[in-house]
Amino acid sequence: MEYTVTLIPGDGIGPEVTAATQLVVAATGVKVLWEPFEAGAAAAEKHGNPCPDEAIASIRRNRIALKGPVGTPIGSGFRSVNVTLRRALDLYACVRPVKTIKGVPSRYDDVDLVIVRENTEGLYSGVEHMVVPGVAESLKIVTEKACQRIAEYAFRYARSNGRKKVTAVHKANIMKLTDGMFLDVTRRVAKRFNDIESNEAIVDACCMQLVRDPARFDVLVMDNLYGDILSDLCAGLVGGLGVVPGANFGENCAVFEAVHGSAPDIAGKGVANPTALILSAAMMLHAMGERDAASRVERAVAWLYAETDVRTYDLGGSVGTMAFAEALAKRVS
Repeated sequence: MEYTVTLIPGDGIGPEVTAATQLVVAATGVKVLWEPFEAGAAAAEKHGNPCPDEAIASIRRNRIALKGPVGTPIGSGFRSVNVTLRRALDLYACVRPVKTIKGVPSRYDDVDLVIVRENTEGLYSGVEHMVVPGVAESLKIVTEKACQRIAEYAFRYARSNGRKKVTAVHKANIMKLTDGMFLDVTRRVAKRFNDIESNEAIVDACCMQLVRDPARFDVLVMDNLYGDILSDLCAGLVGGLGVVPGANFGENCAVFEAVHGSAPDIAGKGVANPTALILSAAMMLHAMGERDAASRVERAVAWLYAETDVRTYDLGGSVGTMAFAEALAKRVS
């Protein structure tokens, strides 16, 4: 069977880690026809649109995409490509598994948790304006529908992946209507999943508990802003964003992506670590039903870090992006 997958290489190091990932995917033997599209700064410069309609149409058609990192201007410039894709395709669930990789330096050796983040609303709704000069207002939009489907997704994910517990992360003690609604809906959903333990954590206390003892958590579900912050915090527990995969799921399609930035300072030097995007591609293979291929990629990554000294520069090694991918590909094939 041949799969057609939309490919967005991205900015900065994106094309390099994407090429490395394509090499590893090819080594699995799964036949993938890549349909490439530009997005980000290059697309904005060429077409006046950082996320061309053709790219969105391709994802809708193929129902699956792999995306490298895309830079976003801070404070001005074009709107985040990530946010644009999530809105246009209604990719409401951002899933970021965070797991210790033996051989990757980190403070903990027993982290194995999953962040499930609501992707479409909250403070990231982008509804903000100047009230008067010197006073800006941003609105946090929360709907029962969005709370319902992200809570259901988290519990379904836990059940189908052999997870035992879902923690709802909130600030309902202060934001009693918005976060209060999220918490109420999550409690109602939890009652339908009697086989899954459920509990709750106020977001600031949750951050402290994650740093003290991350092993106490399993699946964590939360709103957009908290998910953005906590997923990066959790990545720091296992070695950083360079080794953590991510995906965005909707009812009809999914985008798998590296969660790190485009690192323009090292772009073109062939030194970027492709691990995050390679593991995201493994998530993609799982979603495509190619579970054997996905597992071979995951096992190869675990083997490489645990049993060899092959390391990219960010982890103290001297191996380039493609050489790293070639070592993985040999193990996968």
